[in-house]
Amino acid sequence: MINTILGSKGINSQTFIEGFRIPVTKVIAGPCVVTQIKKTDKDGYWAVQLGFSTKRSKNTSKPLQGHLKKSKNEELKTNSFPRYLREVRTDKEPEYKVGDTINASDIFHPGDIVSVMGISKGKGFAGVVKRHGFHGGPRTHGQSDRERAPGSIGQTTTPGRVYRGKKMAGRMGGEQVTVENLHIIAINVDTNELEISGQIPGTVGSLVTINKIKSGSLKELEHEVVAQMVEGEGEAPASAEATAGKPADQGKPTEAPVDQGGAK
Repeated sequence: MINTILGSKGINSQTFIEGFRIPVTKVIAGPCVVTQIKKTDKDGYWAVQLGFSTKRSKNTSKPLQGHLKKSKNEELKTNSFPRYLREVRTDKEPEYKVGDTINASDIFHPGDIVSVMGISKGKGFAGVVKRHGFHGGPRTHGQSDRERAPGSIGQTTTPGRVYRGKKMAGRMGGEQVTVENLHIIAINVDTNELEISGQIPGTVGSLVTINKIKSGSLKELEHEVVAQMVEGEGEAPASAEATAGKPADQGKPTEAPVDQGGAK
């Protein structure tokens, strides 16, 4: 049994668990078709190649069509092929065969803890203030044009170059991002729609990979929400209890006594 499935990111929404509002992201996860089984004797490792979504045959190359014809089943249309292909590694020989269909309900259950991997939104060419959080230069003292400048990027003759990895302006976003420790809130078996707590990377309709970390329950998520609320509100009662037993004037600065007799 594999613990990974491919999906398409949907819209953001919200749900309620025991009176607590939980932000969720809807994901269309599966169905995925097994298109190939990688074997140790031939490929050097065990893996399952999954196909997700569809595209027309005229947009699929002839070599890829020949590769995917083995995985044709009744659920796939005759003139369409999977749009995305991804491999999922396994420790032993998988129990699936080419042409099998994997649904989200076969892997996940409400309360399971998962990680979601996707390509983040592209922000275009960005400066150092937006991309890396630089503070910029001062507005005053004759530096009216240095407010968002990066400043110096290197030294002098030694080393005589700019070090690799220097934080500078450049293209921002569009990178592979993985968000961990999210919870499966609900599963719609008919539509293969998942509700995942929190935000996940990518734009609406983009490909995401959902990996099951471990089994869990919604009670754990409820306890986490309650703990966060108590932690945020815990400072006020603590300060009230600390000051409850003190006199009203305690804590105020005391004034130095005035010498009435006055030493001359």
